[in-house]
Amino acid sequence: MSVKAESIEFNVPDYMQGVGRRARVAARAIARARSGMKDAALAAIARAIEASADQLKQANEKDLAAGREHGLDAALLDRLELNDARIAAMAEGLREIALLPDPVGSISNMNYRPSGIQVGRMRVPLGVIGIIYESRPNVTADAAGLCLKSGNAAILRGGSEAIHSNQAIAQCIYTGLAEAGLPTDTVQVIETADRAAVGELISMPEFVDVIVPRGGKGLIERISREARVPVIKHLHGVCHTYIDDQADIDKAIRVAFNAKTQRYGTCNTMETLLVAKAIAAQVLPPLAEKYLAEGVELRGCEATRAILPAIHAATEADWDEEYLAPILSIRIVEDVDAAMDHIARHGSNHTDVIITESLSRAQRFLHEVDSSSVMVNASSRFADGFEYGLGAEIGISTDKLHARGPVGLEGLTTLKYIVLGDGHIRT
Repeated sequence: MSVKAESIEFNVPDYMQGVGRRARVAARAIARARSGMKDAALAAIARAIEASADQLKQANEKDLAAGREHGLDAALLDRLELNDARIAAMAEGLREIALLPDPVGSISNMNYRPSGIQVGRMRVPLGVIGIIYESRPNVTADAAGLCLKSGNAAILRGGSEAIHSNQAIAQCIYTGLAEAGLPTDTVQVIETADRAAVGELISMPEFVDVIVPRGGKGLIERISREARVPVIKHLHGVCHTYIDDQADIDKAIRVAFNAKTQRYGTCNTMETLLVAKAIAAQVLPPLAEKYLAEGVELRGCEATRAILPAIHAATEADWDEEYLAPILSIRIVEDVDAAMDHIARHGSNHTDVIITESLSRAQRFLHEVDSSSVMVNASSRFADGFEYGLGAEIGISTDKLHARGPVGLEGLTTLKYIVLGDGHIRT
């Protein structure tokens, strides 16, 4: 199959094979690069982005014009836009990544064995990381920076709606890599919008070590179903906050309100509020008043509507829904066991919260809720790499292998055993 991107004609399978081969070669070079070289490249890319601000905005305007012509809604156009503030934030984000500790080469748990050998573990890059993402062109810079700092080669495939913006950012990345003396193939941004490129990328285990999809549930389901390469992903974020009958009411209202309204369109936003039966009549009316004043649509179970008769009835489908919108489902439950049962049945293993003053119930919730982030008396909106002190993240993983939760630099590396001897032989 041949497609055109700008004036270049691609045979997609041949093109992607070439990308993969170059990435595999570059991965060996970047894996041995010193921290100073990687940080110098990040700083050079940041300077190139700042120096190219006008060109980036011109390229972005082509994408915005095409998006308007194809009927993209206001929210998607906003995600697509590159303005001066967002360009400055891209550059600053790269500088912040440069300041993070380099995980590559760190050695831990070195111990002498009875045989006399020393055994420990060394942190090393994963190799070649393929990242598939939609809409936001700033992801191109963020993903390149994280992969570079963690010693990995990256193949980046952005959405067709941002192809001009992504290619303009790619030129800044290549300029920075060359200035620092690193192979420009360390980061390759796919030049074709043909969807066949995604199918090729996720089917090249000889060249690609892991795939990270960032986008809607449909994209991630497709990647998870079709990939022949390991995938780090989460499908959706059905996050819960449970208000226990031993909760501080003021604290519960403050946390639950923030968990829903601080931002609506994120995977760590609360979508279902669970409330213990014994405290529901005290906490729900003032909390509902705050939600409704903020424009949040409330959908409740029968018991909830007995307290809040003006709200909509929740359906069974609501308990499984990631709204990404000012909509909240509310369910009254008997106790912490019923809350954990609901989370186990309807949750997405992303982030779940208990509000309680009971240490024993908090401990049970931490131990028994099987999610990548479990919180006590804190908003689910904290489930974020920056807030966790990772500096930045490539995404969230709800899998149990190899990374779980926000995936930062360490999540883009793995461990290998190292053994030190002095002519030791096994007898």
